[in-house]
Amino acid sequence: MNPPFSKVFPGIVALILAPAVLHAGPADELIAKGDVSYAKLQAAESLKFYIPAEKLEPNNVRLLVRISREYRHLMSDAAKPEQKLSLGSTAVDYANRAVTLDPNDPEAQLAVAISYGKLAPLESSKDRFEASRIIKGAADKVIKLDPSSDLGWHVLGRWYLAIAQVNAFERAMAQFAYGKLPECTYEDAAQCFEKAIELNPNRLMHYVELGRVYARMGRTDAARRFITKGLAMRETEKDDPETKRQGQQLLAELQ
Repeated sequence: MNPPFSKVFPGIVALILAPAVLHAGPADELIAKGDVSYAKLQAAESLKFYIPAEKLEPNNVRLLVRISREYRHLMSDAAKPEQKLSLGSTAVDYANRAVTLDPNDPEAQLAVAISYGKLAPLESSKDRFEASRIIKGAADKVIKLDPSSDLGWHVLGRWYLAIAQVNAFERAMAQFAYGKLPECTYEDAAQCFEKAIELNPNRLMHYVELGRVYARMGRTDAARRFITKGLAMRETEKDDPETKRQGQQLLAELQ
């Protein structure tokens, strides 16, 4: 069992909870203030407002989705694996609460898929295998509920890419221990990222990930073109700096 978030990251807990009394008020006002901080990519500041709002509206699905997102953002900033694991587990908990309340909310399903995806690299092989099933199921539901969700297509593309990269030996071991892996191709992943770009051409991560897939397919020129386009775009989201760092590394390897 993972250690309680409050024990692993007491400083963040204090930062989030300390202003709660000062900002007590209607939930919608608190959420609006949290959204302002979110727009500035200030995760801890956002939670100062979202957490008190949750006390007032514990069954607000979109609020739970927001809180899950901010814990994922804190996870990105954390330095120690145990801190990342605790923050990621908290993000998963909030996402699961949201999807339990409303399984037909595409944003709740998206929160589940992304949160499990962020947490999986820190977990055991068995937990990663189970997370893979959950991510695929949630991503499929996102696209069924909202075919225009570029993030849903992006998550599905990353899932296809991850499975396509599993070599024969790893696939055999996984089948022996956990069950048969589905057959996936890089073409499946590329189609998802291409769809994501079609739906939202303003997210740099779509271009970098499509470039990564093209590199795997041996389409080096296309890989360079899409990665370069992504690197030239303005950073607007929490993970954009890390996405660019990975894109720059991959581009250097393609030279």
